[in-house]
Amino acid sequence: MALDLVDYEKKARKAVKAFWENRLAAKQKQLQSGKADQGERAGVTAGKNMDGFLALILDIVRANGLTHAEIHQNRAMLTLPGYFRPTKLWDLLVIYKGELIAAIELKSQVGSFGNNFNNRTEEAIGTAHDLWTAYREEAFGKQPRPFVGWLMMVEDAPKSRCSVRDASPHFPVFTEFKGASYLMRYDLLCQKLIKEQLYTTAALITSSRSAVKTGAFSEMSAMTGLRTFVTALAGHVAAEAARLR
Repeated sequence: MALDLVDYEKKARKAVKAFWENRLAAKQKQLQSGKADQGERAGVTAGKNMDGFLALILDIVRANGLTHAEIHQNRAMLTLPGYFRPTKLWDLLVIYKGELIAAIELKSQVGSFGNNFNNRTEEAIGTAHDLWTAYREEAFGKQPRPFVGWLMMVEDAPKSRCSVRDASPHFPVFTEFKGASYLMRYDLLCQKLIKEQLYTTAALITSSRSAVKTGAFSEMSAMTGLRTFVTALAGHVAAEAARLR
């Protein structure tokens, strides 16, 4: 049976449009209340900016054979045991017949690219290493490897596209990072997360604030594109549905 990708491009544009709409609405609401956060936080603290992508992922799971799976989105049900820490809160979990089918993180970055890139990098690496070590120690019981996904949306802006310089006085920086923009660095991060098998797949999409009208988005490479992400997820779900039926 062919995989069902649920018209993901159309739904992704809808998710991108909603992302920018939610940020704008949250910022306007805080300005009206006189309690606005500083900088970009006014658009971040709404907390539901990536919900459109959650909906896309849910559609993929249900369309590829796991209609009756437990798909958890509520905070109280999103915790998994860790190895280096007691627990980790994920953005979406799929559980079926007592097995962890998928654990997915959805992240975004608008403005403040410097320190936030480093924070996102450390978080992504640490989260995955913790999960796979817990998996090795059978924290989820004896089961096949789950799908572990990381999807990142980054603002397409002059500051995210311009060349960035690094200072490393003792040893040289890896060549691919020299002069790389933050968008290029996020793409390299996703590629390396996949190559090192820290995530089943990691996707990067970019979008400008003007996409609030259109939902337009772009990708940096085929390896980290959204089609690769949704195809890998659909394939994993279909395989698990066949195995566990």
